Amino acid sequence: MEPSDRHGVLFARLVLMLHAAAMQHLGKVKNPVTDKVERDLAAAQGMIDTLEMLERRTKGNLTPDEGRMLSQVLQELRLNYVDEAAKPDPPPGPGGAPSS
Repeated sequence: MEPSDRHGVLFARLVLMLHAAAMQHLGKVKNPVTDKVERDLAAAQGMIDTLEMLERRTKGNLTPDEGRMLSQVLQELRLNYVDEAAKPDPPPGPGGAPSS
């Protein structure tokens, strides 16, 4: 594999890893460790902020496909964040902790 191809694969892997973490924090997918749906909007915003920084810092240095992927991931996460932020906080679970 050419170094540029390898870097493209690594870039896609990084973006998709951050996307998966954000979706987990948004409560859209289960946490694989706890096997529960958990929502942490501050952590989700951190993942979105990280991807936005990555987009700004790599501007002009991505292939069209890489740029499109990053843009689409950010759009999806932003829409899901707005959707989740509009929902009320989940009621506390046992012991006063937020339920997941």
